Amino acid sequence: MSKKKTGSIETNSLFEVAGVAAPATEIGEDEKPSFETTTLWDYPRQSYGKTPKGDNKFQGVTPAFLIWNLVQRYTEPGDLVVDPMAGSGTTIDVCKEEGRKVIGYDLTPQHPEVTQNDARHIPLPDESVDLVFIDSPYGDNVSYSDHPDCIGRISCEDERFYLELEKVALETYRILKPGKVMGWLIGDQWVKKKFTPVGFKLYERLAKYLDTVDVVCVARRGQSSHTGVWHYRAKKFNFYLRGFKYLLIMRKPVSSASKKTATKVKWAKYK
Repeated sequence: MSKKKTGSIETNSLFEVAGVAAPATEIGEDEKPSFETTTLWDYPRQSYGKTPKGDNKFQGVTPAFLIWNLVQRYTEPGDLVVDPMAGSGTTIDVCKEEGRKVIGYDLTPQHPEVTQNDARHIPLPDESVDLVFIDSPYGDNVSYSDHPDCIGRISCEDERFYLELEKVALETYRILKPGKVMGWLIGDQWVKKKFTPVGFKLYERLAKYLDTVDVVCVARRGQSSHTGVWHYRAKKFNFYLRGFKYLLIMRKPVSSASKKTATKVKWAKYK
């Protein structure tokens, strides 16, 4: 089976001809992640390359390949990327390696280059940022921190949870340059026989301010429920384990006065 390389990304040519994504496989230390072309993203490890990105022991650590893909698609070298809930600093580590300027904030920093700050009040000028990435709490299902202002101390069954996330969304809207993109990673909740569609509820808030680019499903790996005992419980008590998260990719609208003439492209009808 022949292979070809484009830049540092190796792809399997037979899968390309068939028009489908190749299955997730381990990559070498010197290789970059696959450039994703579908709305289903799966990766076998949290990090890639010789240098770790973030801390894979950190509660709720972000998959580094996800940030890499957003950076490749929506930024150029020298652009400014901001992560208002930077956790263990995965965004910082990816962006520095890819030649992007980066600022990370968190209520309880777990990385030497993350600045202590609340995501509801970002200390940056209006329309100064090229990409925002957020991996926020999904509710109070895990202990994110003991900080009294942590949004992750509020249940996602409580409307206050979404009101506080909307404040983060408004700050994101304010600092983004027109036409630039935000990626927000979020998951749903199933607790005590009750399902809460956290992703849908957050999307409704974001769509009030930002245009939708797309919604990606990111496979969940390495979580504590991916064990034999939990799969046994799911079958015995007839419930589903969370298998994916949403990556909501949204763009700040460009005012009609500042819009450039778009290049016209004829596309075949796509379903």
